[in-house]
Amino acid sequence: MSSDTDRLPGGAPHCRDMAEVRRGVDALDDIIVPLLARRAGFMTQAARIKNDETLVRDEARIAAIVARVRRIAEHQGGDPDLVERLYRAMMEIYIDYEHQELARLRLNPG
Repeated sequence: MSSDTDRLPGGAPHCRDMAEVRRGVDALDDIIVPLLARRAGFMTQAARIKNDETLVRDEARIAAIVARVRRIAEHQGGDPDLVERLYRAMMEIYIDYEHQELARLRLNPG
């Protein structure tokens, strides 16, 4: 059981009840969702620029992102393994999205 003096990952504040936890998560979601939408916009641009299905998955870039976000997680007091799992899942979803965008752009050029 943690006390008020224990350090929580990412500097999260101690909450007294689930309502407080949920308010904190909701506040973070208000920040995260617009960033995810913006990231999707970059994936649309990647599809346009690459314009080739074989270029969508870039294993070297995936490895570089994983290494980078693990370092950030460590620096921020987070769990690097958790962050890696989240990022790998997110990148797979964005790779699928990029394929969809590439197909859409080819159907509707310009």
